[in-house]
Formats: sequence, structure tokens, C-alpha cells
Amino acid sequence: MKNLKFNSNKVVTMGEIMLRLSTPANTRFVQANQFDIIFGGGEANVAVSCANYGLEAAFVSKLPDNPIGQAALNSLRRYGVDTKYIARGGDRVGIYYSETGASMRPSVVVYDRAHSAIAEATPSDFDFDAIFKDAGWFHWSGITPAISDASALCLEQALIAAKKYGVVVSVDLNFRKKLWTSEKAISVMKPLMKYVDVCIGNEEDAELCLGFKPEADVEGGNTDASGYHTIFKQMAKEFGFKYVVSTLRESFSATHNGWKALIFDGEEFYESKRYEINPIIDRVGGGDSFSGGLIYGLMTKKTQGEALEFAVAASALKHTINGDYNLVSVKEVESLAGGNANGRVQR
Repeated sequence: MKNLKFNSNKVVTMGEIMLRLSTPANTRFVQANQFDIIFGGGEANVAVSCANYGLEAAFVSKLPDNPIGQAALNSLRRYGVDTKYIARGGDRVGIYYSETGASMRPSVVVYDRAHSAIAEATPSDFDFDAIFKDAGWFHWSGITPAISDASALCLEQALIAAKKYGVVVSVDLNFRKKLWTSEKAISVMKPLMKYVDVCIGNEEDAELCLGFKPEADVEGGNTDASGYHTIFKQMAKEFGFKYVVSTLRESFSATHNGWKALIFDGEEFYESKRYEINPIIDRVGGGDSFSGGLIYGLMTKKTQGEALEFAVAASALKHTINGDYNLVSVKEVESLAGGNANGRVQR
């Protein structure tokens, strides 16, 4: 792939894996008598996607040395993710509660993640030289430094080590207003951009994490990709990104979205085909599935256009799957990217 050189097909991600408690069958929190138990979290979701595509995927985090921490770790092992870099210790696994919306009622997420194991981790919990000496790609998101100042310090040390070993680095800006303010995000995120080769984020993320705003009325349903051209060029120039990427979501309702993306390699723009996703089964993890698909695409495809089409198709499929993880194969993604969207039974 132009602009990128990989040491290996080993993808490392770092962040928090959480226990997700979801209301069943679109019920509201106040109605629920039970929760469905699912594990997931931004960078963990990306690791699972990469493993499903046949890449060597490793996840870096910290989990308590108790049965719940082990269950979280086992959920990653089940799908082929290497968990040997997960430190054990601390008091708890972070939790989030998920109420799945429908039609005009939006989904709701409530966090209960304070003082989780990764939030209180220190750089001494991780051997970053061992983690990155044979890695090809490192992916992180804006959620990780938002968890705590300690987590941000761990991430910074990881980035320093990744660059020491010539590892390609990608970020999903992923602003979360329930975790920090835009002012704090900008103060922490902008200095970390010097380590980044591939920047992924939608229009809101770019504004709230980096202070950039595209000329596009996304809330009004206008996702004309041309509105992003100027901002992509500015971001690439200021931070030295080799690729700038944004998803373009049209949210007609909680269960009906338009979905496409745009990529810029410093010279040319490429806009993907657009998908009409209706009905959405589970939107959580949709952005992570895009990042996982993009990493695989940029590592294996010949052009940025092919890489982006793979990522967009992968994410469109994720919207049809319950849970955080995108449990699809390369063959399934390439079938959809190639135009097979009829949903006929495969016999």
C-alpha cells in the first residue's frame, strides 16, 4: 500500500474491554428484568475484526485477576486474539449499560467504568519493547486517553515504543463527551498526533478532538464528501498524516442509516459507495468494525479505494450483528463490497 510499510501482519490494539449489559428485545432500562451479557470495547472490537480476517491480532489492556476479568479475556481468545500482553490486577472490569433504540428513539449508553483496572494501570504493567518489536500496526482510539490520566500516560509510552520499532500507527479519534470535555481532549490528543500515520474520525470527532470543522451539514443530512476535502488537506499538512479517513453517516432514525466513507492519501480523494442500512440490529461497534476493516484493507489491498470499500462493507455488515464484535469473514465482506447485497440464503 502506498505510503505505508509494514514490518509484519501483527496488529496490536490497546484500550479497555468492558462488560456490556444490554436490555433484551429493545426494552427500556426501566422495563428490563434481566440483561444480556456481552464483552466489548473500542480497541478490543478492532482486534477481533483483525483476527477474523486472518491477521495476527494482539490486545493490550489490564484486567482484574478474578472470574469476571477472566471471562473478558476468554471472550477475546474465543475469536483468536492474542491476550498474553493483558496485565492482571486492579479491582474491577468497567461496565456499560446499553439500551437499544428503535425508529425515532435513540439508543442510550450509561457508563459505570470509574476505577477500572486499565484506568489505574501504569507503564510498568506493560513490556512495550516486547509488545512492539515484531508488530506491524498499532491502533488506538481517543477513548483510551479519556479513561484517566494514568491511561493516557500508558498510551503515550506505547506510542513512543511503536515509533521506536517503525510500527504503523492509526487512531480513531472517537470523542466521548461522557468521558471528557473537548478542551481536555484537544489538549491531550493534539500532542499525540505526531505519532499517527492514519487518522480516522467523523466530522464531530475532528472538531472536538483536534479543533477542525468540515464544511458539511451532517446533522441536516448533507454528507457531500466535498465538504471534507479542505479539512483533510489541512489535517494532513498540520500533523503529517499519511491517510485521513472519515465515515459519513446519515442518521434517519435509530434503525435506519445511510453509510459511506472518504479517504485521502495526501494526493487523491476516494469516496466509497453508499449503503442503506435498514434495519440496524446493533449499531454499537460500527465505527470499530470500520477501523478493523480499514486496517486489513490498507495492509492487504493494492489501492486506497479497495481498502476503503472493504472497510465500509465490513462496517455495514456489523450493523446487522448483535454485540460489539464484528463476526464476519473476508469472504463475506468482499461479497458485499462486490455488490452482493440481496441477503439470499447461502446454501
